Amino acid sequence: MRILHTMLRVGDLQRSIDFYTRVMGMQLLRTTDRPEQKYSLAFVGYGDEKDGATIELTYNYGVPSYEIGTAFGHIAIAVANAAAACDAVRAAGGNVTREAGPVKGGSTVIAFVQDPDGYKIELIEAKA
Repeated sequence: MRILHTMLRVGDLQRSIDFYTRVMGMQLLRTTDRPEQKYSLAFVGYGDEKDGATIELTYNYGVPSYEIGTAFGHIAIAVANAAAACDAVRAAGGNVTREAGPVKGGSTVIAFVQDPDGYKIELIEAKA
C-alpha cells in the first residue's frame, strides 16, 4: 500500500493550479472536467503519480470558498533549504506564515506557507 493523493476542495481551480505549479514548483499532471456532476479536478505533484503522492485539487461548480475546519492540519513537503524555499515562495507571490527556523523543542528546520484557499503547507528542511 501507499498514499496516492490528498484531496483539497478549492474555490478557484486555475488560481490553485497557478499556486501549486508556479509558487510551489509542482507539475500539473492531469485534469478532468465532469460537467454532468458539476466538478473539475486537477492533479499536481513533483513527479509521476506512479512514483509518489499527489494533490488532487477539486473545484465544485459555483462554490467559491470552504471552511478549512479544525481537524485538518497541513500538507508537508521536504525541501533542501527552508529559508531559500520561503524566499522563492515569497518572490513568486506566495504567503509565508512562519519563517524558517527550528521546530519548538527540536532541531529540525521548518517553515509554513499558505495556499490561496487557506491550506497550510509545512516545508521541512531535509537533513544532510
